[in-house]
Amino acid sequence: MNKPVVVSEETLTEPVVVGGVTPVAKSAAGPAYIVLAGISFSHFLNDTMQSLIASVYPILKDTYALDFAQIGMITLAFQFTASLLQPVVGHYTDKKAQPYSLAIGMASTFFGLLLLSIAQQYLVILIAAALVGLGSAVFHPESARIARLASGGRYGFAQSVFQLGGSFGTSMGPVLAALIVVPFGQGSIAWFSSIAGLAIVILWRIGRWYAPQIKAKKTAAVQAHPDAPSSRRVAIALLVLVALLFSKQLYVSSLSSYYIFYLIDRFGVSTQAAQIYLFIFLAANAVGAFFGGPLGDRFGRKIVIWISILGALPFTLALPFAGLYASAVLSVIIGLIISSTTSSIIVFAQELVPHRFGMISGVFFGVAFGIGGLGAAVLGKLADHTSIEFVYQVCAYLPAIGLLAVFLPKLPRHVR
Repeated sequence: MNKPVVVSEETLTEPVVVGGVTPVAKSAAGPAYIVLAGISFSHFLNDTMQSLIASVYPILKDTYALDFAQIGMITLAFQFTASLLQPVVGHYTDKKAQPYSLAIGMASTFFGLLLLSIAQQYLVILIAAALVGLGSAVFHPESARIARLASGGRYGFAQSVFQLGGSFGTSMGPVLAALIVVPFGQGSIAWFSSIAGLAIVILWRIGRWYAPQIKAKKTAAVQAHPDAPSSRRVAIALLVLVALLFSKQLYVSSLSSYYIFYLIDRFGVSTQAAQIYLFIFLAANAVGAFFGGPLGDRFGRKIVIWISILGALPFTLALPFAGLYASAVLSVIIGLIISSTTSSIIVFAQELVPHRFGMISGVFFGVAFGIGGLGAAVLGKLADHTSIEFVYQVCAYLPAIGLLAVFLPKLPRHVR
């Protein structure tokens, strides 16, 4: 049976206590579906707003005569704030949970969108992207903790429900950009601040559910399972998981940031049509992200990690040589396969370090995704010196990093 989730208050060993419910009863009761639905919908709203940044790249590029390297720097500015601050936020909330931090952090996204809608200089665009990234830094670690708390022991399922909202939110950005931002211009980005307002209300309500469950209570330190891997193997496994998530995220980032330009340059499609093709890929990403967690709960996270990363390799290798419609089909297959690994990687990492949920979530949502942003900037520079098609030929080999999964340890059965 899965152990109850531990959330720290004053020390790392002070658990979240649900009033009137014992840990065993809580697990038996199953997931708190209303809370999972609320946090997933909030993730949908959060990532919808964030994905607007990449979706309006063609408008910003044409309006301000930006090159690919400058486009990559916008991605870096967004990802860098999230990368730098997410582990810090997670580490702090491991010690002292902040139930209303989600609503407060969403305000940063609100102001970032308003600033992006009126930005007339490249530096202001970078600042606006960084503010949206700051909102992401605050949102992800604590919301991932709440999803786990509401899981009822079905950790992979809860993480997949949480990821599903974010993935669909990411996929909606290109569609909304095509329908609203492209016809009405940069100023229309301000309209999406209303989405941030709705998210603030929902997250405040979730904070009210979360707050009473935080109870400072001194307890004994969590005892390690006798079959648990050693601290050295845990450290190696965490590095491997970061590398695996990096390979997955860098490939997805390469499509999110440059797929529109690739389709325009190679096939001569319109900006709006290219955004629809990007939506198709990102929607497939969302579906794959949902199924990865439950499959990990049932068959083991390690085998899902193996299949989802290495399984995408034949299709990523074929993509640079495919025609327009074949590219769309391949992008769907790649999205379904490669995205199924995210939930398993994050839950695997949480189970390796069960007393640091916030920090681990911050590291994997922040650092690994941030490294993907840095890689996107490097890919932009490479595209300026070669071609966007050459970039996709290079990125096609990224899933081969999945071979590192051989170094992952076998976890004790009770934590899977």
